[in-house]
Amino acid sequence: MKDIGSLDTIQLTGIRAYGYTGLFPEEQSLGQWFEVDLTLWVDITEPGKSDRIEDTYDYRADVKSIQELVRTARFRLIEKLVETIAQTVLASGSVKQVRVRLTKVNPPIPDFSGKVSVEITRVFQDTSFTMGVQSDQH
Repeated sequence: MKDIGSLDTIQLTGIRAYGYTGLFPEEQSLGQWFEVDLTLWVDITEPGKSDRIEDTYDYRADVKSIQELVRTARFRLIEKLVETIAQTVLASGSVKQVRVRLTKVNPPIPDFSGKVSVEITRVFQDTSFTMGVQSDQH
């Protein structure tokens, strides 16, 4: 396995979904459009050699799960939603690091015609461990 610094990246931009995350009651009841951009740090050495879909990371599953998460989550803060997206992507174990940018396309801010984005980067933490047998010999 490559070191994170030498891993390759797959970038997914413009994942759109209608969701209900937001601080204001109208955001929670009426909803709004969100966009998600991802950078996935993965090792794509093998599929680069083999040209076999079976050897690569199937990012289509990420697109589907992110769209479903945005549609069904009911968080008050986009910071919570972006963190949940990052942890969902990392849960597979195949992605070693992820950068997620979550954008509210039309935030309900008076006299503001722009977008609001939150971007985070998270690293996979392997929490698996082997349980040892402890002895009580004195």
